[in-house]
Amino acid sequence: MTALTAPLTRVMQARFGPSAQVVDMTRLSGGASQETWGFGLEVPSEPTRKLILRRAPFQSAAKGEAIGLVKEAHIIAAAARAGTPVPEIIHVCSPEDDLGDAFIMAHVEGQTIARKILRDEEFSHARSRLAFQCGEALAKIHAVAPHSLPSDLPISHGLDQLDRYEAIYRGFEMDRPVFELALAWLRQHAPQPLPTTLVHGDFRNGNLMVNPLGLAAVLDWELAHQGDPREDLGWICVNSWRFGVREKRVGGFGALEDLLAGYQAAGGQAYEAEDLTWFQALGSFKWGIMCLIMYQAFATKADPSIERAMIGRRASEAEIDLLNLIEGRPHA
Repeated sequence: MTALTAPLTRVMQARFGPSAQVVDMTRLSGGASQETWGFGLEVPSEPTRKLILRRAPFQSAAKGEAIGLVKEAHIIAAAARAGTPVPEIIHVCSPEDDLGDAFIMAHVEGQTIARKILRDEEFSHARSRLAFQCGEALAKIHAVAPHSLPSDLPISHGLDQLDRYEAIYRGFEMDRPVFELALAWLRQHAPQPLPTTLVHGDFRNGNLMVNPLGLAAVLDWELAHQGDPREDLGWICVNSWRFGVREKRVGGFGALEDLLAGYQAAGGQAYEAEDLTWFQALGSFKWGIMCLIMYQAFATKADPSIERAMIGRRASEAEIDLLNLIEGRPHA
């Protein structure tokens, strides 16, 4: 039993009847601002149903670029209506539910740990089709009807993000020549933005639930916004999300040609490889600055954990990736 069991049981009984019971509630992950819980729902004469509660206890999780869990749930539901593989949204919490900023979704079987997906024999068949399936999923995300999205969903195009991350970088007062070069190159080569669509914002290996047949669900929508659809296609190609399998440009598991073929097969626009290089470089720059943020947290003892230090040192990897992209080697 936890302090959440009673309010969660009330919510489930209102939805599934007075005999519904919450069992086996287990904390899965989460820090001070967000939590993820797994639990079982028992209803008489039905098999136990596995569900997930995602919550921000004090309804204040929307920090930085995160949009907040209630808004995230509405976007997931809109993506589901467009045919995107996502967990089913069971309930979006309101203040009277006493669960904070939260929603309940169905549990999806599969694996999210990138190194297992990229190396375990269990996922060998999945790897052969995953890039194509990711392309299909992204085309469906980008086709979500604008009127089905929250009216205050942020709009952020490539140069908007470059401005934001440059401001963060300048605040560190660091001399990083590669980042200076990357900023100049990104501004000089910035493409004209495309018409705005829903953008997942963090579509990559690690946020994809994969089973032996391939893509089971797209997870972690807290950075969703309106913007250029090429952002998502470029982000999954960032070398940091290949986890050592550099030759596979898409997430370490597939070829860009397959990603783009899946995207077009599901109704997306036809793109060439060079259409995504700028967005891949933007993604590498953003990740590099995120690494510096982690380093600063460690160096200033705001969060002196070894994890922050380990991620912080990866800024140099992002710099190598940026040099390769600037020199025309997107697969390196």
